Amino acid sequence: MYNGILPVYKERGLTSHDVVFKLRKILKTKKIGHTGTLDPEVAGVLPICIGPATRVSDYIMDMGKSYKATVSIGESTTTEDQTGEVVEKVNIAPKELNDRQVDAILEDFQGIITQIPPMYSSVKVNGKKLYEYARNGETVERPERKVNIKQIERTSDLVFEDNQCHFDIIVHCGKGTYIRTLATDIGKELGYPAHMSLLTRTTSGGFDIKESLTLEQISEFHEQDTLQSHLFPIEYGLKSLPEIHISDENMKKRILNGQKFNKKTFKKSIKSDQLVFKDADTDKAMAIYVQHPDKPHEIKPKKVFN
Repeated sequence: MYNGILPVYKERGLTSHDVVFKLRKILKTKKIGHTGTLDPEVAGVLPICIGPATRVSDYIMDMGKSYKATVSIGESTTTEDQTGEVVEKVNIAPKELNDRQVDAILEDFQGIITQIPPMYSSVKVNGKKLYEYARNGETVERPERKVNIKQIERTSDLVFEDNQCHFDIIVHCGKGTYIRTLATDIGKELGYPAHMSLLTRTTSGGFDIKESLTLEQISEFHEQDTLQSHLFPIEYGLKSLPEIHISDENMKKRILNGQKFNKKTFKKSIKSDQLVFKDADTDKAMAIYVQHPDKPHEIKPKKVFN
């Protein structure tokens, strides 16, 4: 049975669920999960957890992502990307926008910003996904959310074509960021309707698009019985957590048995709400511990990897 994290290259036209479904057929195992959805028209790296590694998928999703996107100024759409119907259209002439204006606006979006999720999204309101309301022609009040844009930068010249202005950006961001909403908000700040016309996810959970495998490659490696060597261990999914390495054999047993501990038990100061204990001899993760909800000086196990 496979156990590990596999960075998969998701092609345009497939949903994240399609990828999981196809992998289950290829690998003949049901214990497979993705680490956050990618829209069908978005290509890029999609880390997939297989076997016991599915237990660390949440931590991979928390590690941040990077994207390359094309912003198109002049048209807004129902879905905020190129797949929706045009809602508003304004002709953009070359003299109306320049590099300096665009770059100044992009600077304003760096850091913690507020976003309102698009109607065509999987965010739930009153137990129902927003896209379900949208498909029924309903609109509901969408909750604002804070997201972290760690870096945003224009990577191409402004291209004026078909009465629109197009330019590429790279975005390094935290969990929950909608790049198509970012594109429409950039347009609003510039004073024009806008949408995202192309998107590729270049990194996710510490995995780069360059090291991701296509479904065809995965199938070949599986047939050759070499796929396990291409999987990353669960420790890769826990890189964002502070670590404490344990060498004492008795302490290892206590951790693997899921015992609670006083924070002062360890030489290393524990300041984070979550941490991972690793075997000092093998560098393997033994358990994830979290702050005890009622006892501030105590930590308790959340996941134990026996």
